[in-house]
Amino acid sequence: MSSSASNPGEQTLERGAIGLTEVLFQSITHMAPAVATALSIGAATLFAGGNAPLSVVLALIAAVFTAYSIGELARYLPSAGGMYTYVARGLGSFAGWLMAWAFLLAEPVVPAALFAAFGLFGASLITTLTGFSNDLLWLPLAVICGLIVWWLVYRGISISTRVGVALGLIEIGIFLLVSLLLVINAGDRNTASVFIPGADGLKPALQGMVFCLLAFVGFEAAAPLAEETRDPKRTIRRAVLLSAVLIGLFYTFNMYAATVYFGPDRMGDFLGFNDGDPWSGMANEVLPTVGGLLITFAILNSCLANASAGANASTRVLFSLGRVSLLPRWFAAIHETHRTPMNAVHFQGILGIGLAVILGLVFQGQPLGGPLTTYVWIGYALGLLFAGMYVAVNLAVIGFYRGERRDEFSPIKHLVIPILGVILLIPAFLGVLGGLTIPILDIDLDPLAQPFDIVPLLVLIWMIVGVVGYFVLRNRDPEALNRVGDVMTDG
Repeated sequence: MSSSASNPGEQTLERGAIGLTEVLFQSITHMAPAVATALSIGAATLFAGGNAPLSVVLALIAAVFTAYSIGELARYLPSAGGMYTYVARGLGSFAGWLMAWAFLLAEPVVPAALFAAFGLFGASLITTLTGFSNDLLWLPLAVICGLIVWWLVYRGISISTRVGVALGLIEIGIFLLVSLLLVINAGDRNTASVFIPGADGLKPALQGMVFCLLAFVGFEAAAPLAEETRDPKRTIRRAVLLSAVLIGLFYTFNMYAATVYFGPDRMGDFLGFNDGDPWSGMANEVLPTVGGLLITFAILNSCLANASAGANASTRVLFSLGRVSLLPRWFAAIHETHRTPMNAVHFQGILGIGLAVILGLVFQGQPLGGPLTTYVWIGYALGLLFAGMYVAVNLAVIGFYRGERRDEFSPIKHLVIPILGVILLIPAFLGVLGGLTIPILDIDLDPLAQPFDIVPLLVLIWMIVGVVGYFVLRNRDPEALNRVGDVMTDG
């Protein structure tokens, strides 16, 4: 990889390189729809049972509130900084810095979780096809996935996002095919009753919603690509909203298909079906021989696409923070030919691969195994951080439209919707903490088991360090903090 960089005074990303399709799939693939369908949403069935599809619909509604808020800010604030720029302009430099600090822990570790998952499912596929098995077979596969993502993100935003479009279409297509076959095979068991509260009312569906919400994390990932997007003020807004709605409908159809095929009355046992891999089990029943292989292939696609989308987002934010000197200016270097933030890309590549390998080996003795424990461990941190960041963005809408854009303030769009977004996110935030009872919904959450119980403490320590860092930066370079809300020019 060449080390050539552009003139430090002309450090700009490639303007107008991508359009709505690429940006839309940046958000879609960041949600990892195949992985979320197979792994994340299934947890909702433990609470919602046969009303799991209703839980997905409720989560979709909650996600759309926050997506709408992000879209309202994206209309005026196109920046590679994404959400931290929004929060800085709506709530001030302190909140903006904390948002950036939280993002620095969250987004750069997303690829590591997906590299580990790719290694896990890749090893499973090799074992299924060849019979060869080894406890460390996942490791070289995780590294290979990491190197592919590293090259894609380094090579340019056009190629990485267009590969994301292709991969996203593959995973979505496979799950839609399997779900359609499930619906057909369900025959007269198809029913709209799975969307209607049962004898226990709405409570089971609301309890399941807490876990479905986590499957929507990533719809905001289009925002950091604003400086490379054509007509970003319009395109980013559309991509964020469309991704939340379209993937929400995708989740709803998948969960409906699984529920009517498996049986609403049996959905409490869904997660344990086929040794904890219910989707492969059902796929094999409706597509003998190849069904389970297709599901695994879709998940591998999802891991690769999600890792690439996460790396695209994180490297743009690292670049943006380097550009305003809140991180070393080294991160702001741009490749002369590819117009990518090359040093941020190299940092992300080393961090992602290194973290996946180190955590995977450290957790090798855990009951879930090294790579899956790594995926879940990082997932807990992401759930906490993104739920908190989404709350901040909703509040920033209120601040921005009561301040800079007061003449456009709408009580419905800029007060009611953000407040509803915040309220609906609180259960998701508490749900990731564990060891407490979620009020109103009356959900008793078991304490997090080892090694996951240390994650909330690590996140808290990280944020405390961020608070200290803010005051250090304010004393050393207050002007840099004032630039945390900078956006791209129209030129």
